[in-house]
Amino acid sequence: MGDYILLAISCILVNNILLAQYLGNCPFLGTSKKMETAVGMAMAVVFVLVLAGVITWLLETYVLKAFGLEYLRTIAFILVIASLVQFVEMFLKKSVPALYTGLGIFLPLITTNCAVMGVCLINVNEEYTFMQSLVTSFSYAVGFGLALILFAGVRERIILGRVPRPLQDTAIGLVTAGVLSLAFFAFKGMA
Repeated sequence: MGDYILLAISCILVNNILLAQYLGNCPFLGTSKKMETAVGMAMAVVFVLVLAGVITWLLETYVLKAFGLEYLRTIAFILVIASLVQFVEMFLKKSVPALYTGLGIFLPLITTNCAVMGVCLINVNEEYTFMQSLVTSFSYAVGFGLALILFAGVRERIILGRVPRPLQDTAIGLVTAGVLSLAFFAFKGMA
């Protein structure tokens, strides 16, 4: 049990998928202007990432490796991720239309979100067990959500402040993301 807790802390803080490994920056910068949108994106990524991590681990273990089809890994993983995102998109469109509209183009972009694919490949490359894959998938997703929500909170405060013209909008977002990334690098000493 202690190993799983250590693995979870490592994925959330030490090796944060956004701020330490720099995967998934497009939705990070695009959906972090409003807190509501950031929380919705975080929940969507948690759902997709956990299911994608579990399904791709099962696919890799019981189909691709069993039949010597490891060379089809990328295509198979993309199909799984795209199917899950399509499911989330249909669910949000039907159940929460305001969030669906708020996420806009960034919702289908979860399909090509390198954080989701990266976690699936990390699970396979590290040869994690099923439980380890489940823990890492959930923990990386929580780390993604934590970074996204923290960043959205900071960006909402920045809008209220006086920012020099050359640093407005995306520029100040990138600077802030860099500072937030440096803050997360302080957790590297925990590893």
